[in-house]
Amino acid sequence: MSEAAQPSAQHSALNKIIVETALLTSSEPLSLNELKLLFDVPFNNRQLEALLAELAEDWQGRGVELTQVASGWRFRACPQMQVYLDRLNPQKPPRYSRAVLETLAIIAYHQPVTRGDIEEIRGVTVSSQILKTLEARGWIEVVGQRDAPGRPELFATTRQLLDDLNLRTLQELPSLQQMGALLEQPG
Repeated sequence: MSEAAQPSAQHSALNKIIVETALLTSSEPLSLNELKLLFDVPFNNRQLEALLAELAEDWQGRGVELTQVASGWRFRACPQMQVYLDRLNPQKPPRYSRAVLETLAIIAYHQPVTRGDIEEIRGVTVSSQILKTLEARGWIEVVGQRDAPGRPELFATTRQLLDDLNLRTLQELPSLQQMGALLEQPG
């Protein structure tokens, strides 16, 4: 690579500051494609991921950390700092009923599922309000219809649920017992 094609240390530091600023000021996680829009010169995913790894390392040992979630990258308070942050906003996080949490767990671990599938697993009728609550929170969505009589809607979890749980993929979902505790933590 020619000397002119190599990014200077000063340019590299500026790129890191640009990404850091965008992530710190964004209310939502930013994807690699969104982060690429910050620059005049093209970045490939590998270069951008290396820059993000450097940035995450820079923030290690502080009260804030850079994490990757389903929708992209974001800064968040380290979990051990939450007890202090809760003092600023002592409101209790929303508490969800056992029925809501059970329904969400069934959808998360068996998706895509119909309302009938959920009722069969739970052994009780699923109230429309439960599904509306989960949809309103942005945790589930209709992803299609089953090719069966009545064409019932198929429900699946969203990237928002993964983001709220600080997860990148469904494979990182906690055990069923841990899920309830995680959902009751402030986001």
